[in-house]
Amino acid sequence: MAPVHWRVLERIFLNAGFRFVRQEGSHRAYTKQGIIRPIIIPVYTEVPVAIIRNNLKAASISRDEYFRLLEG
Repeated sequence: MAPVHWRVLERIFLNAGFRFVRQEGSHRAYTKQGIIRPIIIPVYTEVPVAIIRNNLKAASISRDEYFRLLEG
């Protein structure tokens, strides 16, 4: 796993069924039915791996599913 541009990470979560709900400063929030906590994606050129992992855990997306969505 490596840092990715925020638009790549956004596309992954949108493909996983999340929808954009708001932006506050440089942070965008996404929600999905059944997921309690909103997913926050910072508008960074390179989103750190730690943030990606935390968001995947909160969204109940496995590492394998992440790579599948990344390719698609």
